[in-house]
Amino acid sequence: MVVNAARVSFGKRSEWSKQGTPEEPHARVLEDKDARLISYLAKNGHWTPFGHPQISLHMRMPIFVARQFMRSNVGIVYNEESRRYVSTEPSYHFPAGWRSKPEGSIKQGSGPQPLPPNLQGEAFEMYLEAVQKCIDTYNELIKMGVAPEQARMVLPLSTYTELWATMSLAACARICKLRMDPHAQKEIRDYANAISSLVQPYFPVSWPALLS
Repeated sequence: MVVNAARVSFGKRSEWSKQGTPEEPHARVLEDKDARLISYLAKNGHWTPFGHPQISLHMRMPIFVARQFMRSNVGIVYNEESRRYVSTEPSYHFPAGWRSKPEGSIKQGSGPQPLPPNLQGEAFEMYLEAVQKCIDTYNELIKMGVAPEQARMVLPLSTYTELWATMSLAACARICKLRMDPHAQKEIRDYANAISSLVQPYFPVSWPALLS
């Protein structure tokens, strides 16, 4: 699709040099000339041919990660679970550990070292106590008959949400390249790396070309 979108300018069309099978749908192979064309397009910023393939992702992530992810909105369509209408038991993200505050500019997000071991346990206890209090309060408000659209106000940003995101190959690569950067927050880097590993088999030539 990428090479044919580009070649249509000259009234031309390419075919696979090897077709896939129902058992191996990713076994299709491009002609060498088409692989070279894709590399040329990506290297020189010709993004529109990469705008035609569409990718739909069904994701579950903490709200604080989802809000970062959804800041990328050019050419992307989102639909998200709404706790205006859902009152099921919330679940929340449990971090593997606590990172230290960076020295100097807060723009770095986290310091290079984890929080000292003697403070890790204390931080976990404080976190769990706060999160559980929020969720217990939410459940009690629901039991009292409070509307879910108001009861949700007490839930923490670590609460999981569910969403669908549909985007072009170009948009997906742009998000992953941005969020896989070492300066991005670790939690969203983990999602970007997972998305990259899912998408790459479908676009074995275009994906590395776009991320390079």
